[in-house]
Amino acid sequence: MKYLNLSVIALLCYNTFIIDCFTQQGYENFKVAVYARSYEVRKMSDLHWLDSVWIDITRQVHVDKIYLETHRDLVMVQQDTLEMVKNYFHDRGIETAGGITFTVYEPNRFQTFCYNNAEHRQKVQDIVEYTATHFDGIILDDFFFTSCKCEKCIAAKGTQSWTDFRLRLMTEAAENLILKPAKKVNPNVKVVIKYPNWYEHFQGLGFDLENEPLLFDGIYTGTETRDAVLNAQHLQPYHGYLIFRYFENLKPGANGGGWVDTGGIIYLDRYSEQLWLTLFAKAPEITLFDFRQLQRPLSHFTPAPWQGQGTSFDLEEMMQKESTPANAIIARAAGYTLEKIDPLIGKLGNPVGLKCYKPYHSTGEDFLPSFLGMAGIPLDVVPAFPAEESLILLTESAAADADIVSKIRAQLIDGKSVVITSGLLKALQEQGIQDIAEVRYTDNKLQVSEFVMDRRYIAGEKKLLIPQIKYLTNDAWDVISAIDGPNGSPLVLETAYAKGILIVLTIPENYADLYYLPEEVLTRIRFLVSGNLFARLQAPANVSLFLYDNRTLVVESFRDEPVKIKILTLPTAFQMEDLQTGAMIQGTIKPAQGGWSFSNIPEEREFELDLKPHSFRGFRIHESK
Repeated sequence: MKYLNLSVIALLCYNTFIIDCFTQQGYENFKVAVYARSYEVRKMSDLHWLDSVWIDITRQVHVDKIYLETHRDLVMVQQDTLEMVKNYFHDRGIETAGGITFTVYEPNRFQTFCYNNAEHRQKVQDIVEYTATHFDGIILDDFFFTSCKCEKCIAAKGTQSWTDFRLRLMTEAAENLILKPAKKVNPNVKVVIKYPNWYEHFQGLGFDLENEPLLFDGIYTGTETRDAVLNAQHLQPYHGYLIFRYFENLKPGANGGGWVDTGGIIYLDRYSEQLWLTLFAKAPEITLFDFRQLQRPLSHFTPAPWQGQGTSFDLEEMMQKESTPANAIIARAAGYTLEKIDPLIGKLGNPVGLKCYKPYHSTGEDFLPSFLGMAGIPLDVVPAFPAEESLILLTESAAADADIVSKIRAQLIDGKSVVITSGLLKALQEQGIQDIAEVRYTDNKLQVSEFVMDRRYIAGEKKLLIPQIKYLTNDAWDVISAIDGPNGSPLVLETAYAKGILIVLTIPENYADLYYLPEEVLTRIRFLVSGNLFARLQAPANVSLFLYDNRTLVVESFRDEPVKIKILTLPTAFQMEDLQTGAMIQGTIKPAQGGWSFSNIPEEREFELDLKPHSFRGFRIHESK
């Protein structure tokens, strides 16, 4: 027995030595968590297996916290395993929290529980109470919704819409099946709800963004954007930044972090981009999903065609680092990315952008703000009407606010500017927008490939299908025309009302066609819709701009080839500091530009930059005293 005890002690000492040698250093500006599904937590009963995997992960990425899931797909983790695993992580200084996924069988199209079924309701409550007895913190993975249309649900729905029925049902379930039972068995427990990436459609499945953030102790953001083409949602990369900002605006200060996975990607660049975009939004924590995915060998991924051009995620550079083992896994890609981004994040202030109002439970021009973000317009989606702003953007979603026309009118009377999309114009045509301007969205479509701006032709590279907008000559002004042969229609239209300006932005039928607008046209649009911000882009599409309240900014190219761009600022910005190298960049003055717009472009200072493929650069604007 003495020999056995000595062997155990020796093993523990050896493992401690290994951990001390290989565990990555912590990050200064955010924490990192790993989520482990119930399938993997159950396997952790084999401590030798757990130890070998954990050492391999933490030698390649630093981890502060682990979420240990108790339930998924009716797979429950036994109490003795849960306690043993908790002790394992606590002994290594790793914070633990519980996780719950309310799926009956995830592979069956994310089959959820039925919250009208008494047996299912009791099961949900039992899972919550069990988890709350073991953890003071619980996160609900993004399946606390219902897609059930069983006979019980059909009968309970009655004449309500599915949206109204499910919103009421899931808000009631949150209170009576989740929060009250959890806090009854553990008054100290904090319950966080993680929301997924498809926010435009939440209300239809019962996610209640109006009431749930008030009920839960915190919220969490699924920033998973994966691959825009291969993934059925076709979410644009900018979405990973924008969604965190939107959820932060739902409950300021209570958005716990962003959640990223490796699903549906071909190149590792896309995984890294998800990580740093979440951090550009100033997420305090990154959760890496999941314990299993982090073990995938990097050899399973194809090097991107643009690798070797000095991109921000440089596979060759990573593999040459001393901290990267020969048999590197996904954990190393995460670690390398986080190490690279950490110093920059600490220099950025709070994000700012053009306020885009999205009322609760609204839909319309789905995910359009992310396409506009990819076109170089810095955006911040908010759930409350931003009346204090001098310039705001309203998409079709804003039509869900019954008072939206009155609010637009009030902004204009107050001397402010309002940008509305062609989709919102169409939605408001019978709701009073004609009292502000007799501008009409028609059913006519034009295939445009040329543009006229300041009486000059500008050629495009592709035919774009747009709706034709009709207006009264001299009552409204066609600032940028889109041309189809000898015919045309406004791409940007302006009209005065009281002391303010209403701007109508025509959106192509395919939102991605925004990326094919000529650079010169895009640059003017950026000024017209976000000229109140301290900097803007002169660049082609698929280059994004992120702005912060301490006069810092980040510019990122999602393009597959190098590109030259310019940052345009007020003339008082005499130089720009590269936050990654410390180099100072001198700008040149760009003269004021007149034209047909009510808002002529003033004198500006421009800073010319080179951007490598799939890369970012950070800067600070220095103003003259």
